[in-house]
Amino acid sequence: MYRPHLRLLCLLFLTAATFPLSGCLFRTRTLDRQFSNQPLKTATQQDLIEYVNAQAAKIQSMQATVDIDASAGDQKNGRITDYKEIRGYVLARKPAMLRMKGLLPLVRNTAFDMVSDGQEFKLWIPPKNKFFVGLDDGDNYQPDKRLENMRPQYIYDALLIPQVGRDEIAVMENGYETVLDAKKHRVEQPNYALAVIRKGPQGWYLWRKIEFSRTDLLPRRQRIYDQQGNVATDAHYHDYKDYAGTTFPSTIEIERPRENYDIILSMVKLEINRALTDDQFALEQPPGAEVVHLDSSNTRAAAKGSESHRR
Repeated sequence: MYRPHLRLLCLLFLTAATFPLSGCLFRTRTLDRQFSNQPLKTATQQDLIEYVNAQAAKIQSMQATVDIDASAGDQKNGRITDYKEIRGYVLARKPAMLRMKGLLPLVRNTAFDMVSDGQEFKLWIPPKNKFFVGLDDGDNYQPDKRLENMRPQYIYDALLIPQVGRDEIAVMENGYETVLDAKKHRVEQPNYALAVIRKGPQGWYLWRKIEFSRTDLLPRRQRIYDQQGNVATDAHYHDYKDYAGTTFPSTIEIERPRENYDIILSMVKLEINRALTDDQFALEQPPGAEVVHLDSSNTRAAAKGSESHRR
């Protein structure tokens, strides 16, 4: 059967095939993406898991003198308050002990002092004469507060990247990161990411994603997620140095998107695996301070009951 529409299609195809390539139907474009020419290292999924677990096992405690730069946003008026040139001290001891103290610039009086044992935290803010007590797992976010939203556990998990547990699933991803080349131009460079999945009360969820540089296979970023898939903590690791045989970042930036604050810790002095005693993590209520309990007794009991699952 004669089909004129088939003949028309054949003519259109032949016309397109014989049309000069320099005609207006074709044009070339320059790629906008610029790629790094740095030599890259390779690793397997198991290599990355073994590095994370070996590093986690190697560092059992740390004592650091740090410079703290922090910024906190105010959602009501859209302003950002910066806290600069704060000298601080950080103590951490596994499995979950942390203390961080910050001093006001110039006068060197205490700006804040907070401790955590992995379940309960205490926060003393002398300029406000307030002593806060709450749970690391408690959801007591206050939009109109700044330092009160800071939790020691957030700092702890960013400082000491946890190991990949036996009951967790790790998946490797090949991706890209944006870096600066020798001329300070922004270029793209391949990287690795290790997604760590764990099981919560509502099923499996993405808990962490650790990104590794392909130039040295060291972690450059760690994102920690809540069980709803939101980024809870976004930590960046810069300028790795050797501290008595242990490679550790000399600058750590910790972002908390929901609380809208950002903390940068720059190592002035760092000691790894120094013996730390319990009394170094003791923070007693100062006389005359106003005590603020951030969690009810019911919330406190429920969160403590779930601690074994979280760890």
